[in-house]
Amino acid sequence: MNNRSFGTLGEERAKEYLEHKGYRILDCNYRVGRLGEIDIVARDNDTLCFIEVKTRSNNRFGTPAQAVMPQKQATIIKIAQIYMQKYKYYDIPVRFDIVEIFMDREGNTRDVNLLKNAF
Repeated sequence: MNNRSFGTLGEERAKEYLEHKGYRILDCNYRVGRLGEIDIVARDNDTLCFIEVKTRSNNRFGTPAQAVMPQKQATIIKIAQIYMQKYKYYDIPVRFDIVEIFMDREGNTRDVNLLKNAF
């Protein structure tokens, strides 16, 4: 499985996991031009969540969450501001989460970790 397919499958697994946890998915792969994208936008009760999904087969280069560097965090925050303005989300709690997916190259999920308030 190539890296793109691996990541896409990880995002699908993350959506299933979040829905099972009671999240309501609002948007997936929300892109703002060349600025970048947010993997998942969802509601967790009254909180608007912007969620980055990182899929890995091992921890050889650190945890998946460690791959969300400060520059990527800043980009996600900018895109979140644009999203909130576009859809008129005012006076609502906001949270930035990371979902770590551990999966083998055949697509078998080994573990899923949700890191709320990751940054």
